[in-house]
Amino acid sequence: MRPERYSVGAIASLLRKKTIATMPQLMKALGTSVERTVFRKLAGLHYRASYSHCGRYYTLDELAQFDAMGLWSFKSVHFSAHGSLVDTAVALVDASRAGFFVDELNSLLHLSTKDCLRHLAEQSRLGRSEEGGRFLYCSAEPGRRGAQLAARRALGSLAATSTAQPIPDELKATIVLFLGLLDERQRRLFAGLESLKIGRGGDVLVADLLGLDPATVAKGRRELAHNELGPKRLRREGAGRKAVEKKSRRSSRVSKTS
Repeated sequence: MRPERYSVGAIASLLRKKTIATMPQLMKALGTSVERTVFRKLAGLHYRASYSHCGRYYTLDELAQFDAMGLWSFKSVHFSAHGSLVDTAVALVDASRAGFFVDELNSLLHLSTKDCLRHLAEQSRLGRSEEGGRFLYCSAEPGRRGAQLAARRALGSLAATSTAQPIPDELKATIVLFLGLLDERQRRLFAGLESLKIGRGGDVLVADLLGLDPATVAKGRRELAHNELGPKRLRREGAGRKAVEKKSRRSSRVSKTS
Protein backbone atom coordinates (compact mmCIF):
# COMPACT_ATOMS: atom_id res chain seq x y z
CA MET A 1 0.00 0.00 0.00
CA ARG A 2 1.39 3.37 -1.01
CA PRO A 3 2.03 5.54 2.07
CA GLU A 4 0.16 8.82 2.34
CA ARG A 5 2.34 11.63 1.04
CA TYR A 6 0.67 14.47 2.91
CA SER A 7 -0.50 13.76 6.43
CA VAL A 8 -3.35 15.73 7.92
CA GLY A 9 -1.70 15.11 11.27
CA ALA A 10 1.01 17.63 10.37
CA ILE A 11 -1.61 20.39 10.06
CA ALA A 12 -3.41 19.37 13.23
CA SER A 13 -0.14 19.30 15.20
CA LEU A 14 0.84 22.77 14.00
CA LEU A 15 -2.52 24.28 14.92
CA ARG A 16 -2.57 22.61 18.33
CA LYS A 17 0.88 24.01 18.99
CA LYS A 18 0.33 27.55 17.66
CA THR A 19 -3.51 27.78 18.06
CA ILE A 20 -3.78 29.76 14.80
CA ALA A 21 -1.77 29.65 11.57
CA THR A 22 -1.67 31.22 8.11
CA MET A 23 -1.89 29.35 4.82
CA PRO A 24 1.89 29.62 4.16
CA GLN A 25 2.55 28.11 7.58
CA LEU A 26 0.12 25.25 6.91
CA MET A 27 1.66 24.63 3.49
CA LYS A 28 5.12 24.45 5.03
CA ALA A 29 3.97 22.01 7.71
CA LEU A 30 2.32 19.81 5.10
CA GLY A 31 5.29 20.00 2.74
CA THR A 32 3.38 21.32 -0.25
CA SER A 33 3.29 24.49 -2.33
CA VAL A 34 -0.31 23.93 -3.43
CA GLU A 35 -3.10 25.59 -1.41
CA ARG A 36 -5.65 23.15 -2.80
CA THR A 37 -3.81 20.30 -1.10
CA VAL A 38 -4.02 22.08 2.24
CA PHE A 39 -7.74 22.72 1.84
CA ARG A 40 -8.28 19.07 0.93
CA LYS A 41 -6.59 18.04 4.16
CA LEU A 42 -8.39 20.69 6.20
CA ALA A 43 -11.68 19.26 4.97
CA GLY A 44 -11.01 16.27 7.20
CA LEU A 45 -10.78 18.50 10.25
CA HIS A 46 -13.29 20.73 12.04
CA TYR A 47 -11.51 23.97 11.19
CA ARG A 48 -12.45 27.63 10.88
CA ALA A 49 -11.07 30.65 9.04
CA SER A 50 -10.91 34.06 10.72
CA TYR A 51 -13.50 36.67 9.81
CA SER A 52 -10.85 39.34 10.32
CA HIS A 53 -7.59 39.74 8.38
CA CYS A 54 -9.41 38.73 5.17
CA GLY A 55 -9.72 35.16 6.40
CA ARG A 56 -5.97 34.58 6.36
CA TYR A 57 -5.84 32.72 9.69
CA TYR A 58 -7.07 29.23 10.50
CA THR A 59 -7.77 27.33 13.70
CA LEU A 60 -9.51 24.18 14.90
CA ASP A 61 -12.94 24.27 16.49
CA GLU A 62 -11.55 22.31 19.43
CA LEU A 63 -9.19 25.22 20.18
CA ALA A 64 -11.64 28.09 19.81
CA GLN A 65 -13.34 29.37 22.97
CA PHE A 66 -16.45 31.01 21.58
CA ASP A 67 -18.49 33.26 23.86
CA ALA A 68 -22.28 33.41 24.11
CA MET A 69 -22.42 35.36 20.85
CA GLY A 70 -20.24 32.83 19.05
CA LEU A 71 -17.17 35.11 18.96
CA TRP A 72 -13.56 34.41 19.90
CA SER A 73 -10.31 36.35 19.54
CA PHE A 74 -6.70 35.22 19.71
CA LYS A 75 -3.83 37.69 19.45
CA SER A 76 -6.04 40.30 17.74
CA VAL A 77 -7.29 37.74 15.19
CA HIS A 78 -11.06 37.26 15.35
CA PHE A 79 -13.11 34.13 14.68
CA SER A 80 -16.84 33.44 14.65
CA ALA A 81 -18.86 30.29 15.09
CA HIS A 82 -21.16 31.74 12.42
CA GLY A 83 -18.41 31.75 9.79
CA SER A 84 -17.44 34.73 7.63
CA LEU A 85 -17.95 38.40 8.48
CA VAL A 86 -21.05 38.47 6.28
CA ASP A 87 -22.62 35.42 7.93
CA THR A 88 -21.66 36.70 11.37
CA ALA A 89 -23.23 40.11 10.78
CA VAL A 90 -26.49 38.50 9.62
CA ALA A 91 -26.59 36.11 12.59
CA LEU A 92 -25.89 38.79 15.21
CA VAL A 93 -28.32 41.32 13.77
CA ASP A 94 -31.07 38.69 13.46
CA ALA A 95 -30.54 37.58 17.07
CA SER A 96 -30.33 41.08 18.57
CA ARG A 97 -33.15 42.49 20.68
CA ALA A 98 -32.96 46.00 19.23
CA GLY A 99 -30.89 45.79 16.04
CA PHE A 100 -27.46 47.37 15.64
CA PHE A 101 -26.08 50.70 14.56
CA VAL A 102 -22.81 50.46 12.62
CA ASP A 103 -20.67 51.70 15.51
CA GLU A 104 -22.21 49.13 17.86
CA LEU A 105 -21.37 46.23 15.57
CA ASN A 106 -17.93 47.70 14.91
CA SER A 107 -17.28 47.69 18.65
CA LEU A 108 -18.49 44.13 19.01
CA LEU A 109 -16.55 42.68 16.05
CA HIS A 110 -13.44 44.92 16.33
CA LEU A 111 -13.46 46.00 12.69
CA SER A 112 -15.42 48.15 10.25
CA THR A 113 -18.77 46.67 9.22
CA LYS A 114 -20.22 49.65 7.36
CA ASP A 115 -19.74 48.32 3.81
CA CYS A 116 -20.74 44.80 4.82
CA LEU A 117 -24.01 45.98 6.39
CA ARG A 118 -24.82 48.24 3.46
CA HIS A 119 -24.37 45.38 0.96
CA LEU A 120 -26.47 43.06 3.09
CA ALA A 121 -29.27 45.63 3.18
CA GLU A 122 -29.02 46.11 -0.59
CA GLN A 123 -29.29 42.33 -1.03
CA SER A 124 -32.31 42.27 1.32
CA ARG A 125 -30.51 39.92 3.70
CA LEU A 126 -30.93 42.58 6.39
CA GLY A 127 -33.38 45.40 6.87
CA ARG A 128 -32.52 48.92 7.94
CA SER A 129 -34.35 51.97 9.21
CA GLU A 130 -33.19 55.55 9.71
CA GLU A 131 -33.34 56.33 13.41
CA GLY A 132 -32.10 59.69 14.64
CA GLY A 133 -30.15 60.39 11.48
CA ARG A 134 -28.40 56.98 11.49
CA PHE A 135 -29.23 53.64 9.92
CA LEU A 136 -30.30 50.95 12.33
CA TYR A 137 -29.78 47.47 10.87
CA CYS A 138 -32.43 44.90 11.71
CA SER A 139 -33.66 41.48 10.67
CA ALA A 140 -34.95 41.07 7.14
CA GLU A 141 -37.98 39.23 8.53
CA PRO A 142 -40.78 41.84 8.89
CA GLY A 143 -42.16 40.64 12.20
CA ARG A 144 -38.77 40.39 13.83
CA ARG A 145 -37.72 43.75 12.39
CA GLY A 146 -40.82 45.42 13.83
CA ALA A 147 -40.07 44.07 17.29
CA GLN A 148 -36.45 45.26 17.07
CA LEU A 149 -37.49 48.75 15.99
CA ALA A 150 -40.00 48.97 18.83
CA ALA A 151 -37.37 47.86 21.35
CA ARG A 152 -34.83 50.36 20.04
CA ARG A 153 -37.30 53.25 20.20
CA ALA A 154 -38.33 52.24 23.71
CA LEU A 155 -34.68 52.11 24.67
CA GLY A 156 -34.23 55.63 23.35
CA SER A 157 -37.26 56.80 25.32
CA LEU A 158 -35.97 55.11 28.43
CA ALA A 159 -32.58 56.75 28.13
CA ALA A 160 -34.18 60.14 27.50
CA THR A 161 -36.57 60.00 30.44
CA SER A 162 -34.33 58.30 32.98
CA THR A 163 -31.93 61.23 33.42
CA ALA A 164 -32.08 64.98 33.32
CA GLN A 165 -28.75 65.13 31.47
CA PRO A 166 -28.52 64.29 27.75
CA ILE A 167 -26.83 60.94 27.09
CA PRO A 168 -23.92 61.03 24.62
CA ASP A 169 -24.38 59.02 21.44
CA GLU A 170 -21.37 56.89 22.37
CA LEU A 171 -23.11 55.78 25.56
CA LYS A 172 -26.39 55.06 23.80
CA ALA A 173 -24.47 52.94 21.30
CA THR A 174 -23.19 50.67 24.07
CA ILE A 175 -26.40 50.16 26.08
CA VAL A 176 -27.63 47.23 23.99
CA LEU A 177 -24.23 45.54 24.09
CA PHE A 178 -23.99 46.18 27.82
CA LEU A 179 -27.27 44.43 28.58
CA GLY A 180 -26.05 41.26 26.92
CA LEU A 181 -23.06 41.10 29.28
CA LEU A 182 -25.08 41.12 32.51
CA ASP A 183 -25.93 38.06 34.54
CA GLU A 184 -29.40 37.57 36.03
CA ARG A 185 -28.73 39.49 39.25
CA GLN A 186 -26.98 42.36 37.50
CA ARG A 187 -29.78 42.69 34.95
CA ARG A 188 -32.34 42.80 37.76
CA LEU A 189 -30.43 45.54 39.59
CA PHE A 190 -29.87 47.54 36.39
CA ALA A 191 -33.59 47.28 35.61
CA GLY A 192 -34.43 48.36 39.14
CA LEU A 193 -32.12 51.36 38.85
CA GLU A 194 -33.74 52.52 35.60
CA SER A 195 -37.18 52.06 37.14
CA LEU A 196 -36.18 54.24 40.10
CA LYS A 197 -35.04 56.96 37.71
CA ILE A 198 -38.30 56.89 35.76
CA GLY A 199 -40.57 56.80 38.78
CA ARG A 200 -44.27 55.92 38.51
CA GLY A 201 -44.84 53.23 35.87
CA GLY A 202 -41.14 52.51 35.56
CA ASP A 203 -41.42 48.82 36.45
CA VAL A 204 -43.71 48.06 33.51
CA LEU A 205 -41.79 50.19 31.02
CA VAL A 206 -38.42 48.68 31.89
CA ALA A 207 -39.86 45.16 32.03
CA ASP A 208 -41.32 45.54 28.54
CA LEU A 209 -38.07 46.86 27.17
CA LEU A 210 -35.73 44.30 28.72
CA GLY A 211 -38.06 41.32 28.42
CA LEU A 212 -38.35 40.86 32.19
CA ASP A 213 -41.23 40.18 34.54
CA PRO A 214 -42.37 43.45 36.21
CA ALA A 215 -42.01 41.63 39.53
CA THR A 216 -38.32 41.07 38.76
CA VAL A 217 -37.84 44.77 38.05
CA ALA A 218 -39.69 45.64 41.24
CA LYS A 219 -37.46 43.28 43.22
CA GLY A 220 -34.33 44.94 41.86
CA ARG A 221 -35.78 48.36 42.64
CA ARG A 222 -36.52 47.33 46.24
CA GLU A 223 -33.05 45.87 46.70
CA LEU A 224 -31.52 49.16 45.63
CA ALA A 225 -33.96 51.36 47.53
CA HIS A 226 -33.53 49.44 50.80
CA ASN A 227 -29.81 48.71 50.36
CA GLU A 228 -30.41 44.95 50.36
CA LEU A 229 -27.53 44.13 48.07
CA GLY A 230 -25.23 42.55 50.59
CA PRO A 231 -21.61 41.62 49.95
CA LYS A 232 -20.95 39.22 47.12
CA ARG A 233 -17.99 36.89 47.52
CA LEU A 234 -15.59 37.08 44.59
CA ARG A 235 -13.54 34.05 45.62
CA ARG A 236 -14.81 30.81 47.00
CA GLU A 237 -14.06 30.27 50.66
CA GLY A 238 -10.59 28.87 51.16
CA ALA A 239 -9.29 30.12 47.81
CA GLY A 240 -6.18 32.20 47.39
CA ARG A 241 -2.76 31.96 48.95
CA LYS A 242 -2.55 30.18 52.28
CA ALA A 243 -1.78 32.33 55.27
CA VAL A 244 1.84 32.24 56.31
CA GLU A 245 2.23 31.02 59.86
CA LYS A 246 4.74 33.07 61.77
CA LYS A 247 7.39 30.94 63.37
CA SER A 248 9.71 31.94 66.17
CA ARG A 249 13.40 31.76 65.43
CA ARG A 250 15.24 28.91 66.96
CA SER A 251 18.12 29.82 69.19
CA SER A 252 21.47 28.68 67.89
CA ARG A 253 22.37 27.78 71.42
CA VAL A 254 21.03 24.64 72.89
CA SER A 255 20.17 24.99 76.52
CA LYS A 256 21.51 22.37 78.79
CA THR A 257 19.37 20.67 81.28
CA SER A 258 20.70 20.51 84.78
